[in-house]
Amino acid sequence: MTAATDLIRPEIDALKAYHVADASGYLKLDAMENPHTLPAPMRAELGALLAEALIHRYPDPQAETVKQRLVQALDLPTEAEILLGNGSDEIIQIIAMTLARPDATLLALEPSFVMYRMIATFCGLGYVGVPLKADFALDMPATLDAIRTHRPAVTFIAYPNNPTGNRFSPEDVATLIEAAAPGLVVVDEAYHAFAADSFMSRVLDHPNVVVMRTLSKLGLAGLRLGFLVGSADWLGAFDKVRLPYNINVLTQVAASYALDHIAVFNAQAADIRAERSRLAAGLAALSGWTVYPSEANFLLARVPDAPAVFAGLKAAGILIKNLHGAHPMLDNCLRFTVGSRSDNDAVLSALAALTQGALPTVAP
Repeated sequence: MTAATDLIRPEIDALKAYHVADASGYLKLDAMENPHTLPAPMRAELGALLAEALIHRYPDPQAETVKQRLVQALDLPTEAEILLGNGSDEIIQIIAMTLARPDATLLALEPSFVMYRMIATFCGLGYVGVPLKADFALDMPATLDAIRTHRPAVTFIAYPNNPTGNRFSPEDVATLIEAAAPGLVVVDEAYHAFAADSFMSRVLDHPNVVVMRTLSKLGLAGLRLGFLVGSADWLGAFDKVRLPYNINVLTQVAASYALDHIAVFNAQAADIRAERSRLAAGLAALSGWTVYPSEANFLLARVPDAPAVFAGLKAAGILIKNLHGAHPMLDNCLRFTVGSRSDNDAVLSALAALTQGALPTVAP
Protein backbone atom coordinates (compact mmCIF):
# COMPACT_ATOMS: atom_id res chain seq x y z
CA MET A 1 0.00 0.00 0.00
CA THR A 2 1.33 3.42 -0.95
CA ALA A 3 1.85 5.77 2.00
CA ALA A 4 0.62 9.34 1.76
CA THR A 5 4.16 10.59 2.21
CA ASP A 6 5.15 8.72 -0.95
CA LEU A 7 2.73 10.85 -2.95
CA ILE A 8 3.13 14.24 -1.27
CA ARG A 9 5.68 16.52 -2.88
CA PRO A 10 8.82 16.42 -0.71
CA GLU A 11 9.07 20.21 -0.47
CA ILE A 12 5.49 20.31 0.87
CA ASP A 13 6.16 17.44 3.27
CA ALA A 14 9.11 19.41 4.65
CA LEU A 15 7.00 22.49 5.42
CA LYS A 16 5.36 23.38 8.68
CA ALA A 17 1.80 24.71 8.49
CA TYR A 18 1.33 28.42 9.16
CA HIS A 19 0.89 28.63 12.93
CA VAL A 20 -1.79 30.77 14.55
CA ALA A 21 -1.50 30.96 18.32
CA ASP A 22 -4.54 30.24 20.46
CA ALA A 23 -5.48 33.65 21.87
CA SER A 24 -8.37 32.47 24.06
CA GLY A 25 -8.38 34.41 27.31
CA TYR A 26 -5.59 36.79 26.30
CA LEU A 27 -5.40 40.43 25.37
CA LYS A 28 -4.66 39.74 21.70
CA LEU A 29 -1.87 41.91 20.34
CA ASP A 30 -0.11 39.43 18.05
CA ALA A 31 -1.86 39.72 14.68
CA MET A 32 -1.96 43.41 13.68
CA GLU A 33 -5.72 43.70 14.09
CA ASN A 34 -7.64 46.93 14.60
CA PRO A 35 -8.62 46.97 18.30
CA HIS A 36 -11.77 49.01 17.69
CA THR A 37 -15.17 47.46 17.06
CA LEU A 38 -17.89 49.05 14.95
CA PRO A 39 -19.99 51.68 16.71
CA ALA A 40 -23.27 50.23 18.01
CA PRO A 41 -25.50 51.96 15.41
CA MET A 42 -23.33 50.57 12.60
CA ARG A 43 -23.48 47.08 14.07
CA ALA A 44 -27.27 47.26 14.09
CA GLU A 45 -27.45 48.54 10.51
CA LEU A 46 -24.99 45.94 9.26
CA GLY A 47 -26.86 43.19 11.08
CA ALA A 48 -30.05 44.15 9.30
CA LEU A 49 -28.31 44.15 5.93
CA LEU A 50 -26.76 40.74 6.55
CA ALA A 51 -30.14 39.36 7.55
CA GLU A 52 -31.39 40.23 4.06
CA ALA A 53 -28.38 38.77 2.26
CA LEU A 54 -29.29 36.14 -0.32
CA ILE A 55 -27.20 33.35 1.13
CA HIS A 56 -29.19 30.75 -0.83
CA ARG A 57 -27.74 32.20 -4.05
CA TYR A 58 -24.19 32.28 -5.32
CA PRO A 59 -22.57 35.70 -4.92
CA ASP A 60 -21.89 38.18 -7.70
CA PRO A 61 -18.88 36.46 -9.32
CA GLN A 62 -17.06 39.76 -9.92
CA ALA A 63 -18.32 41.56 -6.78
CA GLU A 64 -18.83 44.69 -8.84
CA THR A 65 -20.47 46.65 -6.01
CA VAL A 66 -17.48 46.05 -3.78
CA LYS A 67 -15.10 47.19 -6.51
CA GLN A 68 -17.08 50.40 -7.02
CA ARG A 69 -17.04 51.11 -3.28
CA LEU A 70 -13.28 50.50 -3.15
CA VAL A 71 -12.67 53.03 -5.92
CA GLN A 72 -14.82 55.63 -4.18
CA ALA A 73 -13.67 55.07 -0.60
CA LEU A 74 -9.94 54.59 -1.23
CA ASP A 75 -9.51 56.89 -4.24
CA LEU A 76 -8.24 54.14 -6.51
CA PRO A 77 -7.29 55.05 -10.10
CA THR A 78 -10.42 54.64 -12.18
CA GLU A 79 -8.48 53.57 -15.28
CA ALA A 80 -6.95 50.57 -13.49
CA GLU A 81 -8.47 47.11 -13.04
CA ILE A 82 -9.28 45.51 -9.66
CA LEU A 83 -9.12 41.86 -8.67
CA LEU A 84 -10.53 40.70 -5.33
CA GLY A 85 -9.19 37.88 -3.21
CA ASN A 86 -10.01 35.98 -0.06
CA GLY A 87 -7.45 38.04 1.80
CA SER A 88 -4.06 38.98 0.37
CA ASP A 89 -2.94 35.38 0.72
CA GLU A 90 -5.21 34.22 -2.08
CA ILE A 91 -3.96 37.00 -4.32
CA ILE A 92 -0.34 36.06 -3.69
CA GLN A 93 -1.24 32.48 -4.57
CA ILE A 94 -3.06 33.53 -7.75
CA ILE A 95 -0.02 35.54 -8.88
CA ALA A 96 2.38 32.71 -8.09
CA MET A 97 0.25 30.11 -9.88
CA THR A 98 -0.05 32.30 -12.96
CA LEU A 99 3.71 32.86 -13.21
CA ALA A 100 4.94 29.40 -12.19
CA ARG A 101 6.77 28.43 -15.36
CA PRO A 102 9.56 25.86 -15.08
CA ASP A 103 12.64 27.53 -13.55
CA ALA A 104 10.69 30.71 -12.68
CA THR A 105 11.68 32.51 -9.47
CA LEU A 106 9.87 34.56 -6.85
CA LEU A 107 12.11 37.11 -5.13
CA ALA A 108 11.38 38.81 -1.82
CA LEU A 109 13.24 40.72 0.86
CA GLU A 110 13.96 39.16 4.23
CA PRO A 111 12.75 39.26 6.86
CA SER A 112 9.32 39.94 5.41
CA PHE A 113 5.90 38.30 5.11
CA VAL A 114 6.49 34.56 5.42
CA MET A 115 3.73 33.68 2.96
CA TYR A 116 5.83 34.90 0.03
CA ARG A 117 8.24 32.03 0.59
CA MET A 118 5.55 29.50 1.53
CA ILE A 119 3.33 30.22 -1.47
CA ALA A 120 6.32 30.09 -3.81
CA THR A 121 6.91 26.58 -2.50
CA PHE A 122 3.22 25.64 -2.82
CA CYS A 123 3.22 26.68 -6.46
CA GLY A 124 6.54 25.18 -7.47
CA LEU A 125 8.34 28.49 -7.93
CA GLY A 126 11.99 28.93 -7.05
CA TYR A 127 12.48 31.31 -4.14
CA VAL A 128 15.22 33.87 -3.55
CA GLY A 129 15.28 35.85 -0.30
CA VAL A 130 17.50 38.93 -0.21
CA PRO A 131 18.51 39.99 3.32
CA LEU A 132 17.90 43.52 4.45
CA LYS A 133 20.65 45.45 6.22
CA ALA A 134 21.13 45.07 9.96
CA ASP A 135 18.87 48.09 10.56
CA PHE A 136 16.28 46.58 8.14
CA ALA A 137 16.99 49.11 5.42
CA LEU A 138 17.16 47.96 1.80
CA ASP A 139 20.51 46.58 0.73
CA MET A 140 20.32 48.04 -2.77
CA PRO A 141 23.54 46.54 -4.20
CA ALA A 142 22.62 43.05 -2.99
CA THR A 143 19.03 43.34 -4.19
CA LEU A 144 19.97 44.67 -7.61
CA ASP A 145 22.57 41.92 -7.96
CA ALA A 146 19.97 39.27 -7.06
CA ILE A 147 17.55 40.68 -9.64
CA ARG A 148 20.25 40.66 -12.34
CA THR A 149 21.32 37.13 -11.43
CA HIS A 150 17.94 35.45 -11.02
CA ARG A 151 15.68 37.56 -13.30
CA PRO A 152 12.65 36.85 -11.09
CA ALA A 153 9.25 36.37 -12.66
CA VAL A 154 7.82 38.25 -9.69
CA THR A 155 9.27 40.36 -6.89
CA PHE A 156 7.31 41.18 -3.74
CA ILE A 157 8.06 44.39 -1.86
CA ALA A 158 6.08 45.04 1.32
CA TYR A 159 5.56 48.79 1.67
CA PRO A 160 5.76 49.19 4.71
CA ASN A 161 7.48 45.94 5.57
CA ASN A 162 6.19 43.28 7.95
CA PRO A 163 7.53 42.40 10.54
CA THR A 164 9.99 45.30 10.65
CA GLY A 165 7.49 48.17 10.20
CA ASN A 166 9.73 50.40 8.12
CA ARG A 167 8.84 51.80 4.71
CA PHE A 168 11.56 51.78 2.09
CA SER A 169 12.46 54.87 0.08
CA PRO A 170 10.06 55.27 -2.88
CA GLU A 171 13.04 56.19 -5.06
CA ASP A 172 14.76 52.91 -4.17
CA VAL A 173 11.58 50.95 -4.84
CA ALA A 174 11.24 52.67 -8.22
CA THR A 175 14.82 51.68 -9.02
CA LEU A 176 14.05 48.05 -8.18
CA ILE A 177 10.92 48.17 -10.32
CA GLU A 178 12.92 49.32 -13.33
CA ALA A 179 15.65 46.75 -12.70
CA ALA A 180 13.12 43.90 -12.39
CA ALA A 181 11.40 44.61 -15.72
CA PRO A 182 9.89 42.81 -17.50
CA GLY A 183 9.35 40.75 -14.35
CA LEU A 184 6.33 41.72 -12.27
CA VAL A 185 6.76 43.72 -9.07
CA VAL A 186 4.01 43.48 -6.45
CA VAL A 187 3.99 46.41 -4.05
CA ASP A 188 2.25 45.00 -0.98
CA GLU A 189 0.50 47.83 0.86
CA ALA A 190 -1.26 45.83 3.56
CA TYR A 191 -0.52 48.66 6.04
CA HIS A 192 -1.38 51.57 3.77
CA ALA A 193 -3.75 53.10 6.34
CA PHE A 194 -0.84 53.79 8.69
CA ALA A 195 1.85 54.81 6.19
CA ALA A 196 2.97 58.17 4.82
CA ASP A 197 3.24 57.10 1.17
CA SER A 198 1.64 54.79 -1.37
CA PHE A 199 2.37 53.59 -4.89
CA MET A 200 -1.33 53.42 -5.73
CA SER A 201 -1.42 56.66 -7.72
CA ARG A 202 1.67 55.45 -9.66
CA VAL A 203 0.50 51.91 -10.33
CA LEU A 204 0.05 52.48 -14.06
CA ASP A 205 3.28 54.46 -14.46
CA HIS A 206 5.22 51.21 -14.80
CA PRO A 207 4.02 48.33 -17.02
CA ASN A 208 5.38 45.74 -14.59
CA VAL A 209 3.77 46.95 -11.34
CA VAL A 210 0.64 45.99 -9.43
CA VAL A 211 -0.37 47.19 -5.96
CA MET A 212 -1.88 44.80 -3.44
CA ARG A 213 -3.88 45.80 -0.38
CA THR A 214 -6.15 44.26 2.23
CA LEU A 215 -8.96 45.59 4.39
CA SER A 216 -7.83 43.40 7.28
CA LYS A 217 -5.62 45.96 9.04
CA LEU A 218 -8.16 48.72 8.54
CA GLY A 219 -10.62 46.94 10.82
CA LEU A 220 -12.21 44.20 8.71
CA ALA A 221 -9.89 41.24 9.30
CA GLY A 222 -12.82 38.89 9.78
CA LEU A 223 -14.10 39.56 6.25
CA ARG A 224 -10.92 38.28 4.57
CA LEU A 225 -10.96 40.74 1.68
CA GLY A 226 -7.83 41.65 -0.25
CA PHE A 227 -7.54 43.36 -3.61
CA LEU A 228 -5.06 43.92 -6.40
CA VAL A 229 -4.89 46.99 -8.63
CA GLY A 230 -3.09 47.18 -11.95
CA SER A 231 -3.35 47.03 -15.69
CA ALA A 232 -5.78 44.83 -17.60
CA ASP A 233 -2.86 42.89 -19.08
CA TRP A 234 -1.86 41.56 -15.68
CA LEU A 235 -5.22 41.35 -13.94
CA GLY A 236 -6.94 39.75 -16.90
CA ALA A 237 -4.47 36.87 -16.68
CA PHE A 238 -4.80 36.59 -12.91
CA ASP A 239 -8.59 36.53 -13.17
CA LYS A 240 -8.36 33.33 -15.20
CA VAL A 241 -6.74 31.62 -12.20
CA ARG A 242 -9.09 33.06 -9.58
CA LEU A 243 -11.60 30.48 -8.42
CA PRO A 244 -15.29 31.27 -9.13
CA TYR A 245 -17.30 33.02 -6.42
CA ASN A 246 -14.24 33.54 -4.22
CA ILE A 247 -15.82 36.51 -2.40
CA ASN A 248 -18.84 35.27 -0.51
CA VAL A 249 -22.20 36.99 -0.17
CA LEU A 250 -21.75 38.07 3.46
CA THR A 251 -18.32 39.55 2.79
CA GLN A 252 -19.65 41.48 -0.20
CA VAL A 253 -22.52 42.94 1.81
CA ALA A 254 -20.40 43.79 4.85
CA ALA A 255 -17.50 45.24 2.86
CA SER A 256 -19.78 47.43 0.75
CA TYR A 257 -21.44 48.77 3.88
CA ALA A 258 -18.12 49.37 5.66
CA LEU A 259 -16.64 51.19 2.68
CA ASP A 260 -19.66 53.50 2.66
CA HIS A 261 -18.54 54.46 6.18
CA ILE A 262 -14.83 54.73 5.48
CA ALA A 263 -14.56 57.89 7.63
CA VAL A 264 -15.12 55.76 10.73
CA PHE A 265 -12.22 53.48 9.84
CA ASN A 266 -9.99 56.39 8.88
CA ALA A 267 -10.60 57.92 12.30
CA GLN A 268 -9.72 54.62 13.95
CA ALA A 269 -6.51 54.46 11.91
CA ALA A 270 -5.61 57.97 13.04
CA ASP A 271 -6.10 56.89 16.65
CA ILE A 272 -3.86 53.87 16.09
CA ARG A 273 -1.14 56.06 14.57
CA ALA A 274 -1.25 58.32 17.63
CA GLU A 275 -1.12 55.33 19.96
CA ARG A 276 1.79 53.92 17.96
CA SER A 277 3.87 56.97 18.87
CA ARG A 278 2.92 56.75 22.53
CA LEU A 279 3.59 53.01 22.77
CA ALA A 280 6.91 53.40 20.93
CA ALA A 281 8.06 56.00 23.44
CA GLY A 282 7.07 53.77 26.35
CA LEU A 283 8.88 50.73 24.95
CA ALA A 284 11.98 52.72 24.00
CA ALA A 285 12.28 53.94 27.61
CA LEU A 286 12.90 50.37 28.81
CA SER A 287 16.52 49.54 29.55
CA GLY A 288 18.28 47.76 26.71
CA TRP A 289 15.34 47.94 24.31
CA THR A 290 15.61 49.09 20.69
CA VAL A 291 12.33 50.08 19.04
CA TYR A 292 12.44 50.33 15.27
CA PRO A 293 10.63 53.07 13.31
CA SER A 294 7.25 51.92 12.06
CA GLU A 295 4.69 53.10 9.53
CA ALA A 296 2.42 50.13 10.25
CA ASN A 297 0.05 49.29 13.11
CA PHE A 298 2.72 47.40 15.01
CA LEU A 299 6.13 47.97 16.54
CA LEU A 300 9.20 45.76 16.35
CA ALA A 301 11.46 45.81 19.40
CA ARG A 302 14.78 44.09 20.05
CA VAL A 303 15.09 43.28 23.74
CA PRO A 304 17.69 41.66 26.00
CA ASP A 305 15.72 38.40 26.36
CA ALA A 306 12.73 38.05 24.02
CA PRO A 307 11.56 34.60 25.24
CA ALA A 308 11.51 35.82 28.84
CA VAL A 309 9.58 39.01 28.02
CA PHE A 310 7.14 37.07 25.85
CA ALA A 311 6.58 34.57 28.67
CA GLY A 312 6.15 37.32 31.25
CA LEU A 313 3.54 39.13 29.18
CA LYS A 314 1.74 35.86 28.50
CA ALA A 315 1.63 35.20 32.24
CA ALA A 316 0.03 38.64 32.57
CA GLY A 317 -2.62 37.68 30.01
CA ILE A 318 -1.12 39.56 27.06
CA LEU A 319 -0.27 37.80 23.80
CA ILE A 320 2.26 39.42 21.46
CA LYS A 321 4.38 37.91 18.67
CA ASN A 322 7.68 36.33 19.61
CA LEU A 323 9.90 36.51 16.51
CA HIS A 324 13.00 35.12 18.20
CA GLY A 325 14.06 32.16 16.08
CA ALA A 326 11.83 33.04 13.13
CA HIS A 327 14.73 34.50 11.14
CA PRO A 328 18.43 35.03 11.97
CA MET A 329 17.98 38.80 11.74
CA LEU A 330 15.16 38.73 14.32
CA ASP A 331 17.08 37.38 17.29
CA ASN A 332 15.49 38.63 20.53
CA CYS A 333 12.82 40.55 18.60
CA LEU A 334 9.19 40.97 19.63
CA ARG A 335 6.35 42.46 17.62
CA PHE A 336 3.66 44.46 19.40
CA THR A 337 0.36 45.17 17.67
CA VAL A 338 -0.71 48.72 18.54
CA GLY A 339 -3.91 48.36 20.50
CA SER A 340 -6.35 50.80 22.05
CA ARG A 341 -5.16 53.22 24.70
CA SER A 342 -6.20 50.83 27.45
CA ASP A 343 -4.53 47.91 25.66
CA ASN A 344 -1.27 49.78 25.39
CA ASP A 345 -1.48 50.94 28.98
CA ALA A 346 -1.85 47.29 30.00
CA VAL A 347 1.26 46.35 28.01
CA LEU A 348 3.37 49.13 29.48
CA SER A 349 2.14 48.40 32.99
CA ALA A 350 2.89 44.69 32.65
CA LEU A 351 6.36 45.42 31.27
CA ALA A 352 7.07 47.78 34.17
CA ALA A 353 6.07 45.04 36.61
CA LEU A 354 8.10 42.48 34.69
CA THR A 355 11.27 44.56 34.81
CA GLN A 356 10.80 44.85 38.57
CA GLY A 357 10.33 41.11 38.95
CA ALA A 358 6.71 41.46 39.99
CA LEU A 359 5.24 39.13 37.37
CA PRO A 360 5.43 35.35 37.29
CA THR A 361 6.74 33.72 34.12
CA VAL A 362 5.48 30.75 32.19
CA ALA A 363 7.18 28.67 29.56
CA PRO A 364 7.10 30.52 26.19
